[in-house]
Amino acid sequence: MVATDPLWLPGLSYDETELRKMFALLTMATSTAGMGRGGVRPGEAGLAVSLAGTTVNVSAGPAFVTRSGQGTYFAQMGATSPGTLSAAHATLTRIDLVYLRVWDNAVDSSGLTKADTVLLTGTPSGSPVAPTPGATEIYTVLATITVPSVAGGGTGAASVSTTARQVTVSPGGILPVTSAADIALAGLYAGQARYNTVRNVLEFWTGSVWQAQGDWAAYTPTWAGGLATMGSAVSKGRWTRIGNRVEVVATLKWGTGSTLNSSNVTVTLPTTAATAADIVWQGVGYYFDGANPFHPLNPVVSSAGTTITLYALRQSDIGYQSPGSLSYAWGSGALMTLQISYEAA
Repeated sequence: MVATDPLWLPGLSYDETELRKMFALLTMATSTAGMGRGGVRPGEAGLAVSLAGTTVNVSAGPAFVTRSGQGTYFAQMGATSPGTLSAAHATLTRIDLVYLRVWDNAVDSSGLTKADTVLLTGTPSGSPVAPTPGATEIYTVLATITVPSVAGGGTGAASVSTTARQVTVSPGGILPVTSAADIALAGLYAGQARYNTVRNVLEFWTGSVWQAQGDWAAYTPTWAGGLATMGSAVSKGRWTRIGNRVEVVATLKWGTGSTLNSSNVTVTLPTTAATAADIVWQGVGYYFDGANPFHPLNPVVSSAGTTITLYALRQSDIGYQSPGSLSYAWGSGALMTLQISYEAA
């Protein structure tokens, strides 16, 4: 077993790599073991990139810069100017990159131990992308600069975007995500939270997908009871949940071999209803037999229920029966659909 030096014990000394690896605990984790996520703090006013003519300016500010196997570098910069924009291409647009870089001779063999800001000029293209820093560089992106084409040179209407600017939070913090790359990243643990600035919603990692309360998800309900034979009927469903309120939409389209009998039609729920004495939840629905006008259906969920029961309205005495007992035709083009909200267990 290899012994290590835990922090804050008397008589111990620490090298810089040990300290950086331990300080990685202060930033949110990544999919790489022992590595923290680099970037600036959300809402950080520092390290802002701006243009003064063709001069690129970066304001003073702090950032976390990380590298696999090296832990977290703490960097702070005074106001800097990493360079001036190159002339625009006559017919093509380009994207330049501005980033904060840490030089660490022990890692990059640069002979330097310092931090600076860099303007990296992109390549003009019909579909331009930002350039990528060298493989040995230790950095965090601050901004991109789009330089549109200008006949005869100049920089035209160059514009700064912070979409690619990486932000980081402490472990368990809510990370705002904006860039397509960040939005596409899988979560690290079920229950992890982030704020998607493109959708303007708070999302949670379920273990497989990012999902916001109120997002709709597909499910395939099972129809039974009065649906004597499923045949090739097609069942579709969607559901959403906000807190304990569940909303369900379900549809069954007749298929070859489908038959009804006089029993009540039941439809499975995506999640069990709450236990509540003397409470039932009712929704709306309709039945279309492929030729005749729509017939109303009344979906009902009972306390602690796992299924919806569908009732049809008998006009003679305003009573409810099963669709099959009212001789509703079930043939080509026939359709049952419903929508109901209920309290989840």
